[in-house]
Amino acid sequence: MPLTARVDWVVPFHDLDPMEICWHGHYVRYFELVRTALLQRIHYDYPQMRASGYAWPVIELFIRYAHPLMYQQRLHLDARLVEWENRLKVSYEILDAATQKRLTYGHTVQVAVDIQTREMCFVTPDILHEQLKGYL
Repeated sequence: MPLTARVDWVVPFHDLDPMEICWHGHYVRYFELVRTALLQRIHYDYPQMRASGYAWPVIELFIRYAHPLMYQQRLHLDARLVEWENRLKVSYEILDAATQKRLTYGHTVQVAVDIQTREMCFVTPDILHEQLKGYL
């Protein structure tokens, strides 16, 4: 069973653009919200990453804007861990909470970087494998 997380969200007024739809840049923040929830499930959120000696910068971001998000629209923000060997790849879906219609989808890719040396790791650090035990 894949490792997943869900965050329920309502599009706030301050996320709207002049056309009264959610500004496209906020979708990245929505991905970040649910990715953080996913990482918290395995107890390897950003403070734990830092404590383990690794940073995990996003090196790739893809978003398909299929349908606009509207003011006060209730959403499900879903994330699923799809790769964890040599990189961390998370896929996302933003769904209308009432209809379950997929409004947006995408993915991010992150890589481990040794905080001390600032060198990218070409193999997933053991700490991530340890945190994933029992979830995958």
